[in-house]
Amino acid sequence: MSEIENITNTEKEYGADQIQILEGLEAVRKRPGMYIGTTSLRGLHHLVYEIVDNSVDEALAGACDTIIVTLNKDNSVTVIDNGRGIPIGINHKAGIPAVEVVFTVLHAGGKFGGGGYKVSGGLHGVGASVVNALSNWLEVEIFSEGHIYMQRYERGHVIKPLSIIGDCEPDKTGTKVTFLPDDTIFEETIFDFDTLKQRLREMAFLTKNLRIVLKDERQEEIVEREFHYAGGIIEFVKYLNKSKTPLYDDVIYFEGMKDNVYVEVAMQHNDSYNESVFSFVNNINTPEGGTHLTGFRNAITNTFNDYARGAKLLKDSEQNLSGDDIREGLTAIISVKLEEPQFEGQTKQKLGNSEARTAVDRLLSEQLTYYLEQNPTVAKLICEKSILAQRAREAARKARDLTRRKSALDGVALPGKLADCSDKDPKNCEIFIVEGDSAGGSAKTARSRATQAILPLRGKILNVEKARLDRVYGNAEIKAMITAFGTGIHDDFDITKLRYNKIIIMTDADVDGAHIATLMLTFIYRFMPDLIKEGHVFLAQPPLYKLEKNKKVWYAYSDEELNKILLEVGRDNNNKIQRYKGLGEMDADQLWETTMDPETRTLLKVTMNEETHSELDLTFTTLMGDKVEPRREFIEENARFVKNLDI
Repeated sequence: MSEIENITNTEKEYGADQIQILEGLEAVRKRPGMYIGTTSLRGLHHLVYEIVDNSVDEALAGACDTIIVTLNKDNSVTVIDNGRGIPIGINHKAGIPAVEVVFTVLHAGGKFGGGGYKVSGGLHGVGASVVNALSNWLEVEIFSEGHIYMQRYERGHVIKPLSIIGDCEPDKTGTKVTFLPDDTIFEETIFDFDTLKQRLREMAFLTKNLRIVLKDERQEEIVEREFHYAGGIIEFVKYLNKSKTPLYDDVIYFEGMKDNVYVEVAMQHNDSYNESVFSFVNNINTPEGGTHLTGFRNAITNTFNDYARGAKLLKDSEQNLSGDDIREGLTAIISVKLEEPQFEGQTKQKLGNSEARTAVDRLLSEQLTYYLEQNPTVAKLICEKSILAQRAREAARKARDLTRRKSALDGVALPGKLADCSDKDPKNCEIFIVEGDSAGGSAKTARSRATQAILPLRGKILNVEKARLDRVYGNAEIKAMITAFGTGIHDDFDITKLRYNKIIIMTDADVDGAHIATLMLTFIYRFMPDLIKEGHVFLAQPPLYKLEKNKKVWYAYSDEELNKILLEVGRDNNNKIQRYKGLGEMDADQLWETTMDPETRTLLKVTMNEETHSELDLTFTTLMGDKVEPRREFIEENARFVKNLDI
């Protein structure tokens, strides 16, 4: 049969009957990414958040004060709350129990103007039904009217109809949901305790007086964490500032209702130079901000400038403080709750409601003006820090103008120590940031000149966690990276000008190498975070060992891998084992084969989880900030995860 005949027959088969209709939850199982974003670990944990969100909605309605999340031995998850319990009566429109509607019908729930919830987090109405569709099995138990009702589903289908399975105290109410993720859909089905811990802690901060308990029963020794914060977001700010030195003692807090929008703001400046502002809508993190964040920034900028002028802290001849100046070293939480939030996109990343901007702006302007007048010492401290930031910003602007990568006509060349690649298409190119001239020399010899660029750095770059923007622009090693990448940093960042698709940090596999890599990641995270978000940043994984035997060579990237190779080849006197202390110990061929060759190397992609952005921010501050005690606590808590650490 000819190709033309084959194409014609294929076209004939494409008719009305070839259009698939995915009924019920089959659409979710067919395209899970449309509903939870991804089937990776992030999507797996999203299942838990969807069920917990429903319980938090009960807390927001004033009907629940305790949520218990348990990781069971079989890796199923149980979420119990003491809310009102999902309704068990017949939904007359669907002709089935309301609980069955919640778990089997998309875009169904008490959050669509039916009066069930004034505000809620599960805004698309797909939470419970999507979790059900993507689980091997799910059981829901409801405590109501002195009875325990139960229904069981398998991959979205009802297996046991709703029935009474026992009795409970007459006044006991609540919902218990247990589910086991479908291992044919998710890439991994093992929940990470720390990931859940971070998100649940955040939920507890955002819901005053809500008690959330997380239990892990998968090991012999049960691990349990409890989160309960009477101070709500005030305690959230204190938590985020624990690795910093606050500029003043109290967390500034405002709350109130404007235009039917409930607004809460907690803020406190510290002695750092980084802004850590996080916004939430109905307890949902909005990493891309939105109208509520715009309202916050407008109010902060205008109110502090008005105060500084009135208090003569700014002279008439001086320009206004910018928002960046005032927010230098600011940790803040903006939390709004409203009935019908409008998000831009399915991912709920950015709020669009105009009334939220007006509400936050008006409430914060009024209450902050009053606060500054009542607390002149605190007001002066903030203004003085902002004025110093303004001067540093002007110095940084001058330095930035010299650092910006111009075109060849401007006469500003790439860094002299950069060995650039000949291919000018960024999609094909990658740059290795290499520790030291010795390793840089080997890398330059080893590389593929067409597509691989090498930028050697001398020693440890500036710790940007402890530096203002003017010092960042004044650092030679950082300037070399900024110029080589081509994107600019901070407000000038433009990812479309990125010159390399992959930025690969290649350091020695020892403590110093890890420190240098962390310094580089801190710089990228603080000034070019989109490089991480868009998946352009990687860590090279050089081998730890070279094993030679009978003229054959093996490389091992961990102690476990070395032991595995030794088991295969045998342990005897013919084995020559070399422990690499640094990249400089490898010749060019070895470096290419083990660490740089795209066909054989291992790269570790650096990723950011927007859902735990506040924890990531805190981690960088803890590791790279001035305070020793939080860093010691972090190291002690995470030491069990460290492998191949040279002492």
